Amino acid sequence: MFQIASVVTDRGSKYAVSGAPAHSKADALALIKELKRNKRFAKATHNTWALLCSDGRPIKNDDGESGAGVIILRMLERAKLQDHLIVVTRWYGGTLLGGDRFRRVQDCVNAYLEQAPNLPPMTLQND
Repeated sequence: MFQIASVVTDRGSKYAVSGAPAHSKADALALIKELKRNKRFAKATHNTWALLCSDGRPIKNDDGESGAGVIILRMLERAKLQDHLIVVTRWYGGTLLGGDRFRRVQDCVNAYLEQAPNLPPMTLQND
């Protein structure tokens, strides 16, 4: 699983992004379980994720960060990236971010799309 351990910090909240190839919800859940073997990620406030399967099925999980999974999913669709799980992790810093939390999710996904090795060619990388 490719990880960028520290993408952005905003008002005390820290964000990371991880991802790997996945073809089903079972694959995604297995990768999330693997990620959470690291105590740092297991103790995170949110591990929000999405996967766009090549058969067209969108799968997402907000993990308590309402609306964040759909942001990741839409970015996967725009990038035409299928069968690849992206997980945005947040450690809450004590200050509510409001709508800015969605910008931080976008920042994380963009960083992943720009830096992850071996991704297929994408039409769009930026949101």
